[in-house]
Amino acid sequence: MTIGNTEFDELFAGPPIMAIFRGMGVERSLDLARSAWGLGIDLVELPIQTPVDVEALTVVASAAREAGRRVGAGTVVTPRQVEIAAEAGATFTVSPGFDAEIARISAEAGLPPLPGVATASEVQAAMRFGLTWLKAFPASALGTAWFRAMSGPFPDARFVATGGMDADNAGAFLEAGVRVVAVGSALEDPAQLPRLAELLAS
Repeated sequence: MTIGNTEFDELFAGPPIMAIFRGMGVERSLDLARSAWGLGIDLVELPIQTPVDVEALTVVASAAREAGRRVGAGTVVTPRQVEIAAEAGATFTVSPGFDAEIARISAEAGLPPLPGVATASEVQAAMRFGLTWLKAFPASALGTAWFRAMSGPFPDARFVATGGMDADNAGAFLEAGVRVVAVGSALEDPAQLPRLAELLAS
């Protein structure tokens, strides 16, 4: 069975940064999403773990459509959450780990899945299903050496580094072969914004 997620080739064709807004409520999530778009970050992920999270995703997804941006639903670990993500207007899903069934259901719903991996076995298993775009989590704990090591046996894997990413370490991870870094709380720090903008411009 091939699932595939080559849609991310186009989704991640722009700036190598994705914003993640976890548990920030509706208004704050919308404000931060607009700030991210203004900075040049096209993609935003909102984890959906509470009813308020789902409301925030719905509102941000609506604003994203008007702005020509894409929003994904994060921490998707059940079939019902895939349905909720689709109903809220998400255009892709992100999971903390690799679950072939969740990835399949998401793809069949028209939402490209971005599964999480942290070991060579998980990378190999995901790629067997044609899932070449993978979320490496927790990236800061894995370290840049992990990504360099994975590039040997898995040259076709495209990693999105998630967990502990900010302006201080994003550049090093991109240099290590990461395709995209996912930044969360750093976007709330005014001191980080100009440095992230420099990274986007480089």
